[in-house]
Amino acid sequence: MKVSEAMSHDVRIAAPNQTICDAARLMAELDTGALPVGDNDRLVGMITDRDIAIRAVAQHKSPDTHVQDVMSQEVLYCFDDQDVREVARNMGEKQVRRLPVVNRSKRLVGIVSLADIAREGAAPTQETLSQISKPGGQHSQSTH
Repeated sequence: MKVSEAMSHDVRIAAPNQTICDAARLMAELDTGALPVGDNDRLVGMITDRDIAIRAVAQHKSPDTHVQDVMSQEVLYCFDDQDVREVARNMGEKQVRRLPVVNRSKRLVGIVSLADIAREGAAPTQETLSQISKPGGQHSQSTH
């Protein structure tokens, strides 16, 4: 199965100069914990509810803090024509629960989460979740 068959197509983007308050409001509206961050049609990062909690609130930053100041700048993504099993394996290795999805022109076309993959029954999600949940790893909530 291809990622395009499992991903969520309706994805909204936060701007780097948007406030974290606006990003959090959008997350609440969409019932999601993460938003891709785009600037001039380029994917430049991801912001999660955890980024806001750990990198902003816990650091006593203002709700007017810009998204770019707390977002994860390492942009991990997958392609819409990749095999879901391969992507799930990569998610486990990188310890991430969701990835932006781009086409081969590197245009954002969706987002895929471990939950999307599990709903489709397209990959061994128990193994992937086990890898994601291991302590440590490359993905960290530390400040930049």
